Amino acid sequence: MKYSFDIQKTGSPKAKPDPDTLKFGKEFTDHMFVMEYQTGKGWHDGRVVPYGPLSLDPAAAVFHYGQEMFEGMKAYRTSDGRVLLFRPYKNAERALASNIRMCMPEFETEMFVEAVKTLVNVERGWIPEKPGTSLYIRPFIIADDPFLGVHAADHYIFVIICSPVGSYYNTPGGGLAPTSIYVEREYVRAAVGGVGFAKVGGNYAASLKAQTKANAMGCEQVLWLDAVEHSYVEEIGTSNAFFMIGDEVITAPLLGTILPGVTRASVIELLNKWGVKISERRLRIDDVIKAIEDGSLKEVFASGTAAVISPVGRLVFGDSKENGLTIGSGGVGELAQRLYDNLYGIQTGGLKDDMGWTLEVN
Repeated sequence: MKYSFDIQKTGSPKAKPDPDTLKFGKEFTDHMFVMEYQTGKGWHDGRVVPYGPLSLDPAAAVFHYGQEMFEGMKAYRTSDGRVLLFRPYKNAERALASNIRMCMPEFETEMFVEAVKTLVNVERGWIPEKPGTSLYIRPFIIADDPFLGVHAADHYIFVIICSPVGSYYNTPGGGLAPTSIYVEREYVRAAVGGVGFAKVGGNYAASLKAQTKANAMGCEQVLWLDAVEHSYVEEIGTSNAFFMIGDEVITAPLLGTILPGVTRASVIELLNKWGVKISERRLRIDDVIKAIEDGSLKEVFASGTAAVISPVGRLVFGDSKENGLTIGSGGVGELAQRLYDNLYGIQTGGLKDDMGWTLEVN
C-alpha cells in the first residue's frame, strides 16, 4: 500500500445512536482523519485521531476568505456484513477539481481514497444495518494560515468526519416520497466563470436566502435557474435535476454552473444502459410549465449522495403556496423508483454491481 496512516483510538467510545431514530448529520462517530499541508513540504502526518474540536487561529484564512472545499460520500453495510463505498474515486476527482479552482494544494486521488477507507475501516461498527441507513462521510480541506490579506494560504488541514444517517428527507423506511420544489426567480446560485462546479461552502451559504423562501412556501428545496436570463433550469437545491418530457430525460449540461454529481453521472450511465433517451441540454422553465400543462412532463427528480433519488411531485412559483403545478399524479414516478432501486441496490450489495462502481473496505 502506497499510503498508510497512524491510528490513535479513543479511550472513551460513545454510545451509538438508535438506528430507528437517526437524523441526517446530527450524530458523529468516535474518530476523525486529519492531515496537514505545508508549502515546500507537501501533504504529511495523516492520522486517525479521536473526534474532537479543531484549534484554529482567529485570523485563519478560511474564516476571512473562504478558502475551503468539502465532499459528501457514503459507506453502506451489506446483508453479509461487507462495507462498500460508492464510486469513491469520482469523489476524489471532484475534490481535486474543487481544490484547483480554489487555489488549494493538489493531491493524488489514491491518497484521498485511502484516507477515507482507513477511517471507515476504523469506524465500521458505526455503520447502521437498518434499511435506508448508511454512514455519511464528509471530507473537507480548509486553509488555516493566520493572516489578513487576499492570497492563497501556505498551510491547510484535510479532515474527514463520519455520521451515521437515516433518510435525508426522513421518509418512512428510507424509501421515496415526492417533494415540493420552489422555483427561484430572484436569487441565483452560480454564473459561468464562477465556482458553481466546485463543492465549496460559499455556494451553500449563498443559497440560504432562497432556501428560507422555499421553506416558507412549504417546499423542501429550490429549483435554481440560470444567472443571466433566469430562464433555464439548473440544479435542485444540493442535487442535480432531471426532467422526463415524453420519452426523453433532460438534465442541465456541465457548463461550469452546476455540480458534476457522482449520482448524476451514475443516473446517466444507467439510462444509457437501459436504452432510455437522455440528453444533457439546456431546458427553459417555460417549457417545463408547458409540458406540465399539456401532460407531456412525465417525471421530475433530483439525484445526489444524500437522498440518492428524490422525486418531485410539485413545483411552486411566486409568493403563494397555492401557486403551484402538480407533476403527473404528484406521486413517485416509475423511472425515479427504478433508478433508486438499482442505485441503492448496488450501493448496499443487494444487486450485482455489473457497473464496477463499488469498492469494498477491508
